[in-house]
Amino acid sequence: MALSFKKKLLSLAFSSIAATVALPLTAHSVAAAELKIGLFADVSTLDPHFNNIAPNISLSSHLFDALVNVDATGKLIPGLAVSWKAVDPTTWEFKLRRGVKFHDGSDFTAEDVVFSLDRPATLTNSPGPFTSYTKQIVAKEIVDPYTVRLKTATPYGPLALDVSTIFIVSKKAAQNATTEDFNSGKALIGTGPFKFGSFKRGDSIELVRNDSYWGGKADWDKVTFRILTSDGARLAALLAGEVDAIDSVPPADVPKLKTNPKFELVQRTSWRTIFWTLDQSRDKTPDITDKSGKPLDKNPLKDIRVRQAISKAINRQALTERTLEGLGTPASNIVAPGILGYADNLKVEKYDPEGAKKLLAAAGYPNGFALTLHGPNNRYINDERVVQTVAQFLSRVGIQTKVETFPLSVYFGKARNGDFSVALLGWGTLAGDFGLRTLVGTTDASTGWGSWNWGKYSNPQVDKLVQSSLASVDEKQRQEFARQAATVALTDYAVIPLHHQYATWAVRKGIKYTPRIDEFTFAHQFHPQ
Repeated sequence: MALSFKKKLLSLAFSSIAATVALPLTAHSVAAAELKIGLFADVSTLDPHFNNIAPNISLSSHLFDALVNVDATGKLIPGLAVSWKAVDPTTWEFKLRRGVKFHDGSDFTAEDVVFSLDRPATLTNSPGPFTSYTKQIVAKEIVDPYTVRLKTATPYGPLALDVSTIFIVSKKAAQNATTEDFNSGKALIGTGPFKFGSFKRGDSIELVRNDSYWGGKADWDKVTFRILTSDGARLAALLAGEVDAIDSVPPADVPKLKTNPKFELVQRTSWRTIFWTLDQSRDKTPDITDKSGKPLDKNPLKDIRVRQAISKAINRQALTERTLEGLGTPASNIVAPGILGYADNLKVEKYDPEGAKKLLAAAGYPNGFALTLHGPNNRYINDERVVQTVAQFLSRVGIQTKVETFPLSVYFGKARNGDFSVALLGWGTLAGDFGLRTLVGTTDASTGWGSWNWGKYSNPQVDKLVQSSLASVDEKQRQEFARQAATVALTDYAVIPLHHQYATWAVRKGIKYTPRIDEFTFAHQFHPQ
């Protein structure tokens, strides 16, 4: 009996030890301990107000909060402000969340909000200023520690969207801090779901969980972001188990990942629309000649029939299915479906090469002309191939087309300088009136209108409708004005929409991620299954 009893005890002990050893090796518990993500784009700084580019904003969202947050569909939701309203056409009131602590244990109050809204304007050497989101604010009033009123010079509806991009820093920690103090972690004190661990520029960023986060603890004790800008390196890291997820899955690798039982692909139509900008201001444009190479007496792109012919010549369905390898959907708007200002009445241009030829003939170009298309070769999904495909479509209707592409670092500068007649551009926004103001609004450096209007399109009716939309503090009224502006601009072929990109993530089985319309990758929105 005694020997049998001892054997049972030993058996139970070994079972207990085995269970204890085995427990941390289960998929759920390992996933809950650490998450590793491979990122396509580099993070240039951890200062949340220094450089307004998507990779930096995405990373800052882990360490900081804004007054207003954005959900996966692009909808504005409460952040550090629990509510906001226009108390009059030029005054917005934000009620702040109580009981929020910064990472150092100090209280979040209205003082931190006002300091954070002021700070972007003090960073005079910023390569990508955030001031475009704060310049509408002409006065700030602290009503009490948890109520802030922001005043604008004129009625301005999109203020809540503007402040969703301004992260709230600790006034105590950041008052005399430099950008380098943020990069070193010294001033990196936010209210976000994670705290700073380490930053190896161009290599990796480590974060640790903020157990006191007001929105509830994240599932991960630690998160490591690896910067893997090479498609091959990013995929290899995923397949080798070195990372649990990657963003910007290379199109050529989508089919093999779809059939790999170890991973899941998650996709969403992105806010990013790809379209052509066309030089519509100059009487002579640099990249258009007759077919013998002789400059034309006038710029054909100023004729709406030519712009429409170019649009009709493009087979968008073939473009998205073949050239994009299914990672896009044909576009009729310059904002994605579901975004404020999306005009449902605008339909995708029907592929009609014969109609395109008739329009060219009616415009005085029965034999077409010669054109060079320009685009980047390292920015959008298969961008160089997109340019080449469209060139083939145009050649079929009599427009003799050549292609020149450049790395993004060269391309944007040339396009801004007006070096091109027809240039490819991608744009993402959560508000159509913002996009129209920036992309087709009459260029005015003093107001920021038309800052990306490469073709220098100008239409007073569009400007008036966009201005009415931006000045509407009533959301339904703003939506209607934005739709009208989009309809006028796009029936005038201010730009020629091509497609909306798909954003694609690959995630190992056992982890779930809800894809975001803004393409951001948020560690706190990954969950073990």
